[in-house]
Amino acid sequence: MIRLLPFLALIAYAFLAMRFSVWRTKRMLAEKSQPLTDPAITRLADRMASALDIPKITVNVLDTDPVNGLAGPDGRIYLTRGFVAKKMQGEVTPEELASVIAHEMGHVALGHMRRRMIDFTGQNAVFVLLAAFLGRFIPIIGPMLANTLSSALMARLSRRDEFEADAYATALLIKSGIGTGPQKSLFRKLDAMTGNRAAGAPAWLLSHPGTADRIAAIEANERKWLAPRLE
Repeated sequence: MIRLLPFLALIAYAFLAMRFSVWRTKRMLAEKSQPLTDPAITRLADRMASALDIPKITVNVLDTDPVNGLAGPDGRIYLTRGFVAKKMQGEVTPEELASVIAHEMGHVALGHMRRRMIDFTGQNAVFVLLAAFLGRFIPIIGPMLANTLSSALMARLSRRDEFEADAYATALLIKSGIGTGPQKSLFRKLDAMTGNRAAGAPAWLLSHPGTADRIAAIEANERKWLAPRLE
């Protein structure tokens, strides 16, 4: 039992760090956001809510410029001000933003927020253990290698979640009559909008799948789910 104490202390520390991060994120999101009032987008959100048989999907606008959508730790859905501005400038359509909302709804419905909290705790524990172990045999390089391995593990888990949220969004967009066209067209635009920040990075270190892979997965799900209706 005594030998386990350092490991248990490490797990406790990682858990507390995660809880603090969640609290800080929730507070920041609440302070820097307000409800979305754009009727072209809220009408589509209402259609998706009807398809899910829930009263409403509340979407908030986060006061920040980078193009992004996210689900908060409490399950609230956010579009950034920069993303909504792209719609006002005619660079994205309301339907494309609806696909972002559907994707973030997927993260919430599938429990990804809770799973990512657990993954974050595990990643911290894995990093410290690997850094201590490898550091004994490969000084200096060992901790760097441990960081790379733990980051690769976290990236793999994140890509899994993104594919799952994409699939949920595809199903919701089909059910609500919006269709998957906006989901696919937005992915084609996002690289240019975000400056393709991942260009040149190894695929196994990326937190999100590549655009071509995401579109291929969407189309595979379309064939699987829609083919029976066409027979």
